[in-house]
Amino acid sequence: MKTNQSIGKLASAALLITMSPAFGQSPDLGLFSNHGDIGSVLKPGSAEFDSAKGAYLVGGGGGNMWITNDAFHFVWKQMSGDVALSANIRWIGTDGNAHRKACLILRQTLEPNSAYADAVLHGNGLACLQYREAPDAQTREIQSSAANPARLCIQRRGAYVSLYIAAPGETLHPAGGSFRIQLNESFYLGLGVCAHDNNVLEQAEFSNVEITPLPSNPAVSPAIESTLEVFTLAPMERRVVYHTSDHIEAPNWSQDGQYLLINRNGRIYQLPATGGQPRLIDTGIAVHCNNDHGISPDGKLLAVSDQSGDDNKSRIYVLPLSGGSPRRVTPQGPSYWHGWSPDGRTVAYCAERNGQFDIYTIPVGGGVEKRLTTAPGLDDGPDYSPDGKYIYFNSERTGRMQIWRMRSDGSRQEQMTDDEYNNWFAHPSPDGKWIVFLSYPKDVNGHPENKDVMLRLMPAGGGKIQVLTKFFGGQGTINVPSWSPDSLRFAFVNYQPVYP
Repeated sequence: MKTNQSIGKLASAALLITMSPAFGQSPDLGLFSNHGDIGSVLKPGSAEFDSAKGAYLVGGGGGNMWITNDAFHFVWKQMSGDVALSANIRWIGTDGNAHRKACLILRQTLEPNSAYADAVLHGNGLACLQYREAPDAQTREIQSSAANPARLCIQRRGAYVSLYIAAPGETLHPAGGSFRIQLNESFYLGLGVCAHDNNVLEQAEFSNVEITPLPSNPAVSPAIESTLEVFTLAPMERRVVYHTSDHIEAPNWSQDGQYLLINRNGRIYQLPATGGQPRLIDTGIAVHCNNDHGISPDGKLLAVSDQSGDDNKSRIYVLPLSGGSPRRVTPQGPSYWHGWSPDGRTVAYCAERNGQFDIYTIPVGGGVEKRLTTAPGLDDGPDYSPDGKYIYFNSERTGRMQIWRMRSDGSRQEQMTDDEYNNWFAHPSPDGKWIVFLSYPKDVNGHPENKDVMLRLMPAGGGKIQVLTKFFGGQGTINVPSWSPDSLRFAFVNYQPVYP
């Protein structure tokens, strides 16, 4: 009997494990059917179910659940359809590795390299979502802003997985952040523990465990909640900064890296980049701001696009970043701000003139606007390169919306992407190395809200494009420049359907 061999090394693992008591088959695992070690585990794990307490004591070894392979102890059952798995989680002992993991898991197979998603409570109290989209792919993470929650819930609805949390005495509520992952029917659902140290065994108690099938076609429409997140390029992880039931859009990052700007209900708010509560900025008469706004390179001025005028057309205004009376820059509307020149003297914007949307520039101090694009179809989203030589923008002139760039005077217009997606809002990093942009499926016209979207990254000069993350978003996600000044991170807004 191969009692010490990991499940991940067996052929036809699911069938063999279900039949063989050598892999931890228990007379009573409550809601679950079996348990065993996944991957290369030095110290065999264990699982006990206390029916009187309704609690599971799971012991697990293993070096990590990360990168392309996992090592941990798993208690599972097979499931299909939309489902929520929730539990109170408590670590046994306080001296373990800070990165040990107690998990609520959705897993495609029992192989160590399997696609999966899990809600994780780390030894240091960090709660997050982790996922691997496909076998052998890199693990990604969304970190919650709440520490040491008492109860976690992982929820699968269609292709989306989301995290819910609760402090002691609270009911479960969205933690912010969700992602898109395709798990085929059927999959494994259960509890897992990883020691994050292959030489030791860690234990966690899972109590008040609930498995709740969810209707695939709910009768009630969901509310759409907003999560402001930060994406860090290395190690390719997302972190929740702020979650709200309100609709927020279009983050900017301050030049000193200390705070972010967002718009909500026509007003501009500031909040710390590390999390906190938004603070309203006084924008004077500009109280119908849309999601096109940004901070000047010297950090002194704020440009907003506001439609408070009698004709309700958006025009560009500037005002002190700390708040104050706005000064109108563009006499004509509609005009939608998108970028500052590096010297702070010029702004670039999208404007509709005579039924045609094109890219324009105008001196901040006042003057005549200059039209830079004349091709048929929509040109939008201009943003300067940090050296001021180029303006990146998106254009549908070739049939599908793609990323382009041109010299800052409008000359030498060249296409940067040519693929099956509709690509919007290209933003160069402050170090000039990267372009981050938003991608919609090819059948989506415009840049609507509440769609399946991706954030993608490519070298500033063009080249291989990589997918950073997939989620529910669109309009408001990343309309304006949102890189951190050190070029290591950028901010965006993710939108999550929440059912009553």
